[in-house]
Amino acid sequence: MDFGLTDEQEQLAEAERAWLARNNPLARVRAALDTAPITIDPAAVAHAETSGLLALLTPDMGGTHVDLAVLTEAHGYAASSLPIADLAITAWLLASAGIATNEGPLNGVAFGGDRTSSPVPMAADMAAVAVARQASEKEYLSVLSAPPLVTMSTLDLTRSWARVDLDAGLEKKTELPTGTLAAVRDALAVHRAFDALGAAARLLDMTVEYAGQREQFGAPIGSFQAVKHHCADMVVAVESARASLWAAALALDTLDSAVRSRAASAAAAYAKSAAAHVAGNALQVHGGIGFTWEHDLHLLLRRIKVDEAFNGTVAEHRAALVG
Repeated sequence: MDFGLTDEQEQLAEAERAWLARNNPLARVRAALDTAPITIDPAAVAHAETSGLLALLTPDMGGTHVDLAVLTEAHGYAASSLPIADLAITAWLLASAGIATNEGPLNGVAFGGDRTSSPVPMAADMAAVAVARQASEKEYLSVLSAPPLVTMSTLDLTRSWARVDLDAGLEKKTELPTGTLAAVRDALAVHRAFDALGAAARLLDMTVEYAGQREQFGAPIGSFQAVKHHCADMVVAVESARASLWAAALALDTLDSAVRSRAASAAAAYAKSAAAHVAGNALQVHGGIGFTWEHDLHLLLRRIKVDEAFNGTVAEHRAALVG
């Protein structure tokens, strides 16, 4: 399959990376790290809303998952607290169901369970959460304004996570077309892996820069063969994960459900595993400084590990491929 980003997608990615670089989400994380829970930057919400990024997938905008993917990776690279993919997927889901909300742009999506939902990033900042579930072989969507939350404690310090408490019930519901839940699951899986890829790409850049600066025995450690091999392995992992995820994003837009789900699981399994491998190598090359609280490495590593755990683990996606 021949694939490449269009000029418009390259420009979209460059513009979003530039905005994130100017606003530096990691500095905001650092400022709140020891004093208060991380919240979504209001400036990021205003930027994404006025730019039309949150409505990217809706019929009015006509965007694609490949368009969204370049944004997701950019926000993962920057360790942004704005869950841009989740918000865009929720906007598409609400539009597809014909549900209009007056709650503002911050609406998350979750899957219903017995008593709590699946994890939602930055749920504490969400005005509403759309809970999708299946019952009697039919699919439904319920929108909960200011939903009761069960706060989660995770490794991730760049985002908060919570589940929706479903004990209050989901009486008001809208029936969805069959297959909608599978499409949402596949989309969230692919974009969660794109977020991990973005964090891994930043760790690669940080590691290459550090290896060129840190000296031992009078020479940069980047000149040592073992360090070169680590960095080369990281490059291969990042680029191959990016290629597999681009193919999966294209599948979300163009392929039928069975092929789409296999492409999503294959890419998510590979990319999440690759991102974790990159994080491990980054820690090895940085040595002792990489273990310190003051260094940003652990913030990105933590983010990758939580991305790896949610919306399907590597083991779960591999099992789906052989099931």
